[in-house]
Amino acid sequence: MRVLLLGGTGEARRLAGLLAARPGFDVVSSLAGRVADPALPPGRTRIGGFGGAAALAAWLAAERIGAVVDATHPFASAVTASAAAAAGDAGVPLLVLRRPGWTEGPGDDWRRVPSVAEAAADLPGERVFLTIGRGGLAAFAGDAHRRYLVRSVDPPEPPLPPRTHVVLGRGPFTVDGEAALMREHAVDVLVTKDSGGAMTAAKLVAARRLAVPVVMIDRPPAPDAPTVPDVQGALAWLDARAGA
Repeated sequence: MRVLLLGGTGEARRLAGLLAARPGFDVVSSLAGRVADPALPPGRTRIGGFGGAAALAAWLAAERIGAVVDATHPFASAVTASAAAAAGDAGVPLLVLRRPGWTEGPGDDWRRVPSVAEAAADLPGERVFLTIGRGGLAAFAGDAHRRYLVRSVDPPEPPLPPRTHVVLGRGPFTVDGEAALMREHAVDVLVTKDSGGAMTAAKLVAARRLAVPVVMIDRPPAPDAPTVPDVQGALAWLDARAGA
């Protein structure tokens, strides 16, 4: 079975490695190309968009894809919607691999909001640690009052808030490192997306230890497709499809 794996996450890389080692599977990993130096998975890799749902459907047919696994970031809603439409048009089964979101625990001070715009509209602090990636930073650009610490894998492009300090980094991060960074910049509010997973969860533990409130941006609505929370679930689904 030839599998199109829409990737860019740690789960996608692990799944690609397992499939590359399993007889009976030919995996093609697709990366959006938004990161300058992406961590490449094992096996065949395709970088760049397909040009919309119709073009992706045609590609699925031409490549004789037997299954599509969407293991993109939980906030890559446009990619997920395009994949769902294309898979439906091409008659190819689609599975969504989504890690569970984060859950507030004892000692946490979280304020959940439905969007980046609502996060920017009502911040409970003056020194803001933004860990939302490069997308969405424009929502904060008009704030000339607060100081912003922005972290991303690649340098963000304008517009940015006038009082911004950028740090570049790729997870996983440590709790001690995150706490030190927050202390260094006197952070009094953390803004992040509910990405889930262990790669970037250390900032939440650090925020709890330092009594820093967290503005947590909720995920977009889940797609109407079979969904599993982990790599083992995706392997079981693919094994079932291959044996059908």
